[in-house]
Amino acid sequence: MEMTLPKEMVENIDECSAQLEETINKFVSQYASELDEYVQFVMSLLRDDENPPTDLELDDICMRLSTLIYFTSTGCEQLGIRDDLSRSAYKEAYNTARSLIDKGTVADKNAQAEIDALQEHLVAVVFSKAYKILKAKVESAQEILASVKKVMSRRISEQELSRIQTNG
Repeated sequence: MEMTLPKEMVENIDECSAQLEETINKFVSQYASELDEYVQFVMSLLRDDENPPTDLELDDICMRLSTLIYFTSTGCEQLGIRDDLSRSAYKEAYNTARSLIDKGTVADKNAQAEIDALQEHLVAVVFSKAYKILKAKVESAQEILASVKKVMSRRISEQELSRIQTNG
């Protein structure tokens, strides 16, 4: 049995998520645009199979990537603070709304409080996702850096072995 989703609902979700993604991307790019550009540059170097990165280019990648990770990590922590504060604001709005409702079942009161605190919830979602995306970018950049260091170590070992064999 194939399930079809209501077209109008899917379109509404797509529209809302596009707006949220645009907002999230503004916060992420505020801290990660240089890192993103540099990772794209590194990717372009790696795509050129005819000319693998030189030792000098690998050195440059290590230094620049380390520096960009440093600054991006700081931005990640700043977004983490906003994430924490926005979650607190949501909890406060929810609890305030919940305390003002005196009629209905517990489930009804909870549902109404969630509706009343929807804006705060959306702000919390934006900062939570932005923080997670930026953190993932930093972690991925650290993986790239570790890989570059391994390639450099391998090259050094190969050069050392070649030198020993030539002298031996």
